[in-house]
Amino acid sequence: MTPRVAPSGDGRQSRWDNHNQQRRQQIIDATIAVVEESEPGAEVHVQQIAERAGLSRTVVYRHFNDRTDLDRAAQRQVIEQLAGELLPKVTLDGTIPQIIERVVGTYVGWAVAHPALHRFADHDIGGDTDSPLQAALEAISGQVGALIMAGLEALGADPSEEDAAALDPLVFSLVGGVFSGVRRWISRADDALPAATLVHMMSSSVWHLIDGHARRLGIVLDPDRPVDEMIRRAPLAAQSSVAP
Repeated sequence: MTPRVAPSGDGRQSRWDNHNQQRRQQIIDATIAVVEESEPGAEVHVQQIAERAGLSRTVVYRHFNDRTDLDRAAQRQVIEQLAGELLPKVTLDGTIPQIIERVVGTYVGWAVAHPALHRFADHDIGGDTDSPLQAALEAISGQVGALIMAGLEALGADPSEEDAAALDPLVFSLVGGVFSGVRRWISRADDALPAATLVHMMSSSVWHLIDGHARRLGIVLDPDRPVDEMIRRAPLAAQSSVAP
């Protein structure tokens, strides 16, 4: 009699891995839901998360090393949600002030709509690695810096190596400054400053910084002209400046 061959374990392992991944995502989603329903900064207990996920505390901890591991995973998803709204706005469509206000306005709008998640994303949960927020600031700063460098080159600027090296910390300070300002504003429950006014003031400050650095490089930016139009006109201006 020929013995039956046991089915390969690969299929069972794959199904088990998928089950664990789905259960892990279920817990992360429950964590975010509980945080969003709570007051900004309120303590959220694992029991609340377990009840929201329809699981026991034991099952929750089975899928995460500890509470820090769970919080970091939830933070990462919240930041990904925010970045998913912000990064598509970082384009050269419109005038420079319009671009700045579009990005800042999107961020402030998200923070107003999700104050508890904003506070949670900014919460330092410890650990040896950079926080998800730090990673997001790096990613957003990198995209903004690349956009600015591409725009400067298209406008005929020739930044020195020192100027190019300074762009990264400068852009990071701009992005971080906006985040810090919104953090301060949204934490003051009695702040009478309307969101629209905050967006306008922050956007104006960023514009003046960019305009000032551009002038230092010999580039005069027109705040009323779309960027793509300025780029198209830049080669013509350069030709006319060298014409006999």
